[in-house]
Amino acid sequence: MATLDLQQHSAQIRTLLREKLGVRGKSMAAAMAKARHRLPGHVYRQGQILVDAQPLYDHPKLRQTLDYDALDRAAAGVRTHLNTIDVKDRRKGWWLGMLGGLAFNMILMVTLLIVFLKWQGLI
Repeated sequence: MATLDLQQHSAQIRTLLREKLGVRGKSMAAAMAKARHRLPGHVYRQGQILVDAQPLYDHPKLRQTLDYDALDRAAAGVRTHLNTIDVKDRRKGWWLGMLGGLAFNMILMVTLLIVFLKWQGLI
């Protein structure tokens, strides 16, 4: 890993989080905290590996203790997952879920109205 690789990995992941999930954050830690419940557990843990390595990376002597291969694998895993997200499909799924819930509620209300009217003897 070169001198700026951890910052580059973090910048790329923050950009993908903004594009794919709509998560904004001033730092990688803030962005990962906001995306916590939108990411699978193993992807979130890989992102946390990068977040936890940032303070060590900023210190010149502690930087030598980092496992750069593990950081590369963690960054690649997060990027791979974020690249597989289809924003149009997520948006379409959200609208279909909303319309499905609305349709169910409408059917339930009409059924309850019919039952109430039969109970009152108006039908």
